[in-house]
Amino acid sequence: MRTPLLSAAVLKNWGVAIFAAAALTSTTAVGALAQPLPGTVSTEVRMKLERDSKLTVTETVHVPDGKTVNRTVPLRLAVGNDLERQYQVTDAKVEGSGKATVGDDQFSVKLEGGQATLTYTVVGAVAPVGDALEVRWQVAGGWDTELDKVAVTFSAPDSPTSVNCLAGPVGSSQPCTSADLADGKGVRAQEIKLAAGERVDVAIGLSAGVVPPNAVVVQQSGLAAAFALTPVSGIALGALLVLLLGGVALLWYLRGRDVAALSSEVGAVSVLVRDQNNRVAFASPDGVLPGQVGTVVDEHVDVVDVTATVIDLAVRNYLWIAEVEGHDWQIVRRNPADDSLSGYEKAVYEALLPQGVDAVTVSELRGRRIDLAQVRERLYADVVEKRWFVRRPDAERSLFWWVGIVVAVLGVVATVVLALTIGNALFGLAVAVGGVALAFGARSMPARTKRGSELLEHVRGLRGYLHGVTPDDVPEDDRELVFSRSLPYAVVLGETERWLATFGQQDLYWYGNASDFRRSFPAFLGALDGVLAQAGHLRSLRTPNP
Repeated sequence: MRTPLLSAAVLKNWGVAIFAAAALTSTTAVGALAQPLPGTVSTEVRMKLERDSKLTVTETVHVPDGKTVNRTVPLRLAVGNDLERQYQVTDAKVEGSGKATVGDDQFSVKLEGGQATLTYTVVGAVAPVGDALEVRWQVAGGWDTELDKVAVTFSAPDSPTSVNCLAGPVGSSQPCTSADLADGKGVRAQEIKLAAGERVDVAIGLSAGVVPPNAVVVQQSGLAAAFALTPVSGIALGALLVLLLGGVALLWYLRGRDVAALSSEVGAVSVLVRDQNNRVAFASPDGVLPGQVGTVVDEHVDVVDVTATVIDLAVRNYLWIAEVEGHDWQIVRRNPADDSLSGYEKAVYEALLPQGVDAVTVSELRGRRIDLAQVRERLYADVVEKRWFVRRPDAERSLFWWVGIVVAVLGVVATVVLALTIGNALFGLAVAVGGVALAFGARSMPARTKRGSELLEHVRGLRGYLHGVTPDDVPEDDRELVFSRSLPYAVVLGETERWLATFGQQDLYWYGNASDFRRSFPAFLGALDGVLAQAGHLRSLRTPNP
C-alpha cells in the first residue's frame, strides 16, 4: 500500500516543480518583453484620470546612450470644420537628462541618452460624446525618431467602457498593435515600431457622470480660420456679388446703346446734299470732323486722326500740299487759322506751321520734335463739348483704373490685417477682388452719350457710303469737291485704297506736283504718320471698323 502513496507524493512534487518552472519561464519572458532592444527608443505611458477631470501622465522613456531625441506635441487639434480642440499642459518636468517646455500651441520635450521620467498634467482631455464621456490624448506623437515600442496603461475612478487606439500618420485610421480593457479595470495598449512623426492616439470611453467634462473647443486659428466662410464674410461676399452684378448691369445699360449701334443693320448714309443752285456738297453726320470720327469710334486720339485732319485742312484751303524732289512733300500755309476751325484743328495747324513759319517739308518735320499734347487735349475736349461723351474718355479710364488699384491695395492690406487679428479675411479679399475687377474693367468705363451712340451708327453708314458710292452717283462738275471732302473720312476709316481706286484720277486744287496721285498720296500718308508718331503723344493705330 505504500507504493501508491509514494507515487502520489512524487507526482505531487513533480507538479509543483513543473508549475514553478512554468511560472518562472513566464515571468522571465514578460521581463524580457518589457526591456527595450539595445540602441532603440521606447516609451511606457501611464495615464490616470483624477476626479477633477485632470489627466496625470507619467512617461518613462529609454534613450540610447549618446543620442538626443525631441518630441513636439500639438495642443490644438482639428476636430471639424473650422473647429479645434484645445489642450492645456501643466506641471511638466523631467527626471533624468532632458527638459520639457510648454507653449500656447505646443508641448516640447528634449531628452538625452539614458532613462528619463516625464510627468505632466493634461487639462481638456475629457469630452462629452452623446450620453457618455470620452478621454482622449495623443500619448505618443511628434517624435523625431522611430520608437521601437509604445506601451500604454490607463486608470480612472470607474471602469472604462471602450477603448479606441489609432497609430500611424496623423489623420490615418490604422489601429494600434493591441488595445484592450484589461479585464474591465483599466486600459492597456501597445504599438510596435512607430515611425518618426507618427502618433499613437488613444480615446477611452467612460460612463456619464464619472467626472465632469473639461474639453475646450475653439474656432480654428491660422490662415484656414482667417479665410473661413463666416456669416460676416458671407455677407461681405454677397455684397460684393451684388456690387459686381450691379456694375455689370450699369455697364450693360450704358454700353447697350453702343452694342445696338454696332450690331444693327445700317445702310449707307448719304452725305451728299444739294444747295439752292442744285450743286452737290458734302455734309458729315452730326457735323463730325475727320479727326473726331476716330476718337468717337475707338475713344482714343490716334496718329491717323491727326493725319486725316491735315488732309481736311488742305481740302478746306487752309493748307496746300505739294510733292517735291527727293521723295518729300511740302506743307504750305494758304489761309490763316480762323474761328471756323475747332480747337483741335487750330492745334494741328499751329503744330505744323507755328507763328512765323509759312511752309515746311515732311523731312523738316522729322528733324524737329512736334508737340501734339495740345492736339490730344483739345480733341478730347471737343468730343465732350459736342456731347458725344459725358467726360473725356481717357480721363474716365484713368480715373477708374486708379480707383480700382487703390481699392485692390486697400483690400490686400485689409486681408493681411484681418488674417492676423480678428479673422474674416475673406472680407478684405472680396474688396481686393472688386478692386482688381474695377481696374481691369476701366477700359470699358467711358460711356458714350445717346447722341454719341447715334453718331457711331451714322459713322457705320458713312463707311458704307464710302465703300459703295461710284463716280456715276456724283455729277461730273462736283466730283473733285465730293472726292476731296470725303477723302479725309476715307483716311480715318480705312477706306483710302478703295476711294483712290474709284475717284483717284481727279486734278486736285489742294495737292500739287503729283504726276501720279494714286501713288504719291499713300506715300505721303505713310511719311506723315511716321513723323507724327515720333511725337510720342498719340497711339499709332488705325481706327477699327465701327
